[in-house]
Amino acid sequence: MKIIKSLDKLFHYLKKFKLKGKSIGFVPTMGALHEGHLSLIRQARKDTDLVVVSIFVNPTQFGPKEDLNKYPRPLSKDLALCRKEKANFVFCPKPQDMYSRDFSTFVNVGGLSEVLCGKSRPGHFRGVATVVTKLFNIVQPDIVYFGQKDAQQAIIIQRMVRDLNIPVKVRVMPTIREKGGLALSSRNAYLGKDERKDALVLSQALNLAKLLIKNGSRDSGRIISRMRHLIKKKKSVKIDYIEVVDSENLKPLKKISGNCLIALAVWIGKTKLIDNVVGDDL
Repeated sequence: MKIIKSLDKLFHYLKKFKLKGKSIGFVPTMGALHEGHLSLIRQARKDTDLVVVSIFVNPTQFGPKEDLNKYPRPLSKDLALCRKEKANFVFCPKPQDMYSRDFSTFVNVGGLSEVLCGKSRPGHFRGVATVVTKLFNIVQPDIVYFGQKDAQQAIIIQRMVRDLNIPVKVRVMPTIREKGGLALSSRNAYLGKDERKDALVLSQALNLAKLLIKNGSRDSGRIISRMRHLIKKKKSVKIDYIEVVDSENLKPLKKISGNCLIALAVWIGKTKLIDNVVGDDL
């Protein structure tokens, strides 16, 4: 496994493999790797000849009052996990190498970036789309891997790839969960013992929604109301949003249909967590 910090050096190495007809699988991350990330690396290993993992805490997707400085950066542990999972290259650029002082070009996916998490995080998905576009240009992968937990992010990247004719296949892999149902997230590390117990209410609310749908309910408002009632029983939890939307355009749906996404975001103390289920899982 090679650890590379230079953009030019990575481009040079990968170009050689491309010329030999080797396929490249790419897993972009912000580090603090967990089993969810590792499942993406394993899938990339199955699908492609060469696996590239990026570890880069992207400053342009953090707002002025968000947790950029305290975001976990256990690089040594992350590198050890990548090595164990047999990644071929780990790309660890510095912010100043990704963004020059006079950097002024951004990618914005209109209509999808301002809803759900985008309501409370203006500019967040612009930062995500920009850095992912830059990474695609550097790595030039054949297949890129994202987790379903970050559903809005994956949908935005898929639209961006389509709209900009970027020659890469986007694979969205299932959410990996702890035994109790909590979706794995780097931000789970912020949770205290009692908060971690309360955080189980996210998956419990989604399971309630699935049960209601299984029993014939199709009214989005009723399902959201029942989910809210369940979540509000936890005193440490504050709801940011619960929404039922179309899984392609993220527009609200009054009735449950096969292409729906049920997404929620809640604050557990000072930590914001997200989770969702999509049509195939309902």
